[in-house]
Amino acid sequence: MKHYDVILIGTGAANIVADAALAQGLRVALVERGRFGGTCLNRGCIPTKILAAAANALCQIREDRRIGVTAGAVRLDWETVARRMRRKIDEAPHIQEYYDRFPNVDTYNGTASFTDSRTLRVDLNGGGAAELEGDKIVLGTGARTNVPDLPGLAEAGFVTSETFFADAFPQAPYRSLIIIGGGPIGCEFAHIFNAAGTQVTVVQHNVRLLPREDGDVSAFLLRQFEARGVAVLLNRETVCVRVEDGLKVLRVKDRATGEETETAAEEIFVAPGIRPMTELLHLENTDIATDKRGYIRTNEFLETTARDIYALGDVNGLAPFRHKANYEAEILAHNLFEGRAPEEWRWASYGLVPAVTYTYPEAAHAGLTEQEAARRGFEVETAVNHYSAAAKGYALGFEPGAPDDGFVKLVLDKAAKHILGVHIVGPEASLLLQPFLNQLNCGTHTVTPVNGDIASPVAARLRALPLTRTLDPQSVYTVGETMTPHPSLSEVTMWTRYYYEKK
Repeated sequence: MKHYDVILIGTGAANIVADAALAQGLRVALVERGRFGGTCLNRGCIPTKILAAAANALCQIREDRRIGVTAGAVRLDWETVARRMRRKIDEAPHIQEYYDRFPNVDTYNGTASFTDSRTLRVDLNGGGAAELEGDKIVLGTGARTNVPDLPGLAEAGFVTSETFFADAFPQAPYRSLIIIGGGPIGCEFAHIFNAAGTQVTVVQHNVRLLPREDGDVSAFLLRQFEARGVAVLLNRETVCVRVEDGLKVLRVKDRATGEETETAAEEIFVAPGIRPMTELLHLENTDIATDKRGYIRTNEFLETTARDIYALGDVNGLAPFRHKANYEAEILAHNLFEGRAPEEWRWASYGLVPAVTYTYPEAAHAGLTEQEAARRGFEVETAVNHYSAAAKGYALGFEPGAPDDGFVKLVLDKAAKHILGVHIVGPEASLLLQPFLNQLNCGTHTVTPVNGDIASPVAARLRALPLTRTLDPQSVYTVGETMTPHPSLSEVTMWTRYYYEKK
């Protein structure tokens, strides 16, 4: 059995922790059952946004006639778009090659499972197995599509974000497509294929699209989808699937009236949400606790209920975004592998996690919605401003009262005038969100327990102090502790701090 100072399972954001451990000369094991780079690189943020950027450009060209710019027939060159996407995904092997150059690193291509809280068995993809033991173990196994148990679905066939980017990428845009799920993934693919000329139908269980967005933002995006020809069926329960005349037929039931109807398409894209990748870990052989959804429970220091085992990213259920996973990984790197005294430790806070849906237009938010703030007892007021009210907005073609006139909505504590939430829908919403994130993250913060029952002796002592940390608005390091939506152009400015520190 090989012994390591640190074992990392999953090679997305956890690689940040690996790099910090390597800088200390520690012995490190990296275990990956799929492609190195994690969800973001291989089947998530990056390939999706490459497709979305092309779709955005097409939509923009079509709309520029309102500012006096006209063009002939505009279409997506699907082959070129696909080639650019694959070029990025093909960077995955280079990540493993990078780590294989280190003499104190072993990489394992296989599936890890616990035999007890300190030891792991890795069933290697090429056959055989390896046994590993680690002083510290970091779990970054991510999540996958939560495929519903829908009669006829498996027989008819379907795609998910995992299979789409792996082996189901179409040679040309589908003629027609049903998307099950109206959350961020479903809406982004609806935008991409609608722009490509596909007849898209979105089937959403909830009463609105993007239910985690502010209600005004959800309603705005619904209008934009319908104006561009996307059929949106809200408050529908999926009943069954069958194949008829070469098409996949989905039967749905209106949850309000009970009426059943059918819709047919060439393909079905399943995107109703995600579930954690924990079932292969055999957590029953450890002291690691999960919540009722199956996510690994962690505290603000990313500790699990098992000593010296940590979990970050999608697998802990505290927001499924790569920028949040990077944020957690940098906290672990700082606390565990940079020689910091506990009094200098950082901790995770989840009140200002930015979220962006890269549709056309973008929808972005951080903090509380108007409804959430009211439920928490705040006396709420809002401030709203539209794109058309700014000179730049008018220059871009936005007119007051136009159905596509995007807006910024601030949710405020009426008494204190403090910002509780920021909600934006319109071009480059992810860029417009960043100044609020920078501002709201500055100042003095006091540690706030997350899952207070999880506490190592060090964590309990830091909570009792209580630990505080001041983020100076003029410090380049403060920039690094502020989450930046990934992948947005804000990263060009925000990551300047990273390259400065690595000089």
